Amino acid sequence: MSVAPVPLAPDVARRLRLHAQGVAPADPSRADDGPVDVVRRMVALQGQDLPAVLRAIALRSRPGTTVDDVRAAFDAGDLVRGWTQRGTLFATTPRDLAALVSLTGERMLHTGRRVRDAEGLDDAVVDRAEAVAREALADPGPDGGVTRTAMTERWRDAGVPVEGQRSYHLIVTLALRGLLHWGPFAGAQQVMVPTPRPAAPEQPDAALRRIARSYLVARGPASADDLAWWLGLPKVPVRAAVAAAREEHPEALADVVVDGRPMLAAPVRHSPGPVGVVLVPGFDETVLGYQDRTLVADEETMRLVVPYSNGIFRPAVLLDGRLVGTWRRAPKKGEPAYELVPSAAAGTRAAVEDAVAAWRHG
Repeated sequence: MSVAPVPLAPDVARRLRLHAQGVAPADPSRADDGPVDVVRRMVALQGQDLPAVLRAIALRSRPGTTVDDVRAAFDAGDLVRGWTQRGTLFATTPRDLAALVSLTGERMLHTGRRVRDAEGLDDAVVDRAEAVAREALADPGPDGGVTRTAMTERWRDAGVPVEGQRSYHLIVTLALRGLLHWGPFAGAQQVMVPTPRPAAPEQPDAALRRIARSYLVARGPASADDLAWWLGLPKVPVRAAVAAAREEHPEALADVVVDGRPMLAAPVRHSPGPVGVVLVPGFDETVLGYQDRTLVADEETMRLVVPYSNGIFRPAVLLDGRLVGTWRRAPKKGEPAYELVPSAAAGTRAAVEDAVAAWRHG
């Protein structure tokens, strides 16, 4: 028996997203979540900016969690960082690193071939780089892994071309081949470690269904097309996976409609009240985790967070889930700690000042 979609006002949908994302203040459903619980629930979080993703995980974890606690989860091997989708680094768990790369790796390798060819990195060169990398990873040294500098030196000594961005492209390619990922910390940076093959690999279709369900529960209301964009996969198989996931777990997701747009979310038990001001780091999933961002901001407001064409997403100020500005954790002398849309009320400005002063996530 089909159930009619639940109509949601945009403000309600935004509040539900904040709760699903785990950033609504004092949410009792997240009171016991540690960093690994957070990442497992969300599958993966944007990780191209390492300090930002550490803060994003700490923000979503139980009260008192620090960035050092998140780093410790990477040091223990419970969290990892790799090129899981869209040619972008994400923080994830070892299980989902394997699952995501099984779904997206071949596609990303194919997409990157043109760049590799332009850099003179044909298959023979990549194979040679892989052989050298395997030797390096088998003898990691005191840091428990291999730094990018050390790997680059190994390749240079072996005659592998590493000039310009070639070293970076080789690392990405080998990560997509399932050889390595970023693991524990050595100082402020992570080191590369071998990616083990899962003892019982998850079938790709089953992995996609599981990831689809988790994405929509942890980010809903959202659409199957948002998920396809997030994964960097074609819409047709992703839509099919979402439909199959709903058949497997009909209790996990509900149809909703927001401003005429069909979406999916965890079943709506109650209408959440106002959330107020929430600060999130740069590249946060609350802003960047969707293809369609119109629920969060219009184009003019989005330019506050993405002012240039270089793909840099600044830390965001959300008011009840709506983007109203950007903020700085440690502004330089003479710079403001935040910049809000001109229409922001005086009360909002005061609340943002309080939130910036209370920020405790590094």
